[in-house]
Amino acid sequence: MVSLKSGHITLREFEKDDFDSVHSYASDPEVVNFMSWGPNTMVETRRFLQRSIQSQIVKPRISYELGIVFDSLIVGGCGLTIHSLVDRRAEIGYCIRRDQWGRGIGTKVAAMLIEFGFKDLDLHRIEAKCDPNNHASYRIMKKNGMIREGTLREEKNIHGKWRDSYIYSILRQDWCE
Repeated sequence: MVSLKSGHITLREFEKDDFDSVHSYASDPEVVNFMSWGPNTMVETRRFLQRSIQSQIVKPRISYELGIVFDSLIVGGCGLTIHSLVDRRAEIGYCIRRDQWGRGIGTKVAAMLIEFGFKDLDLHRIEAKCDPNNHASYRIMKKNGMIREGTLREEKNIHGKWRDSYIYSILRQDWCE
């Protein structure tokens, strides 16, 4: 079981009992505005939790979906997905409840995921993507030493519209413990 702690923030495995907390942010249209999923129905949130819980026992493990706990409340979710075990390459992402925006939680969560990837999973490269209009997300990446490598044109169909994505990365040798 993965549990990462830093200050007031804990990243931990999702549990079945997290449904209400997860659904509160996953069903908010503003929160998922830049996501390729949502706003979730109750069924979709249940399926997400089931998949997250099932991924905890897959060997080798390639997906880490974690709840973001701030002062004992789940305020969002984050993840690290390994895209290549051979190349030791993964992607991180995060989603935070709207009433918690602007508190530095996303920046800390990204830092925790990057540290977990390099220290515990022995990754070589960690990537993250975001919509060019999602200024808060790419500021989080920059604050964590990630470098924008370019724009993936019309990479995602989000809510019926083709959208570009910025791609950022950080290499193990660029990361400071």
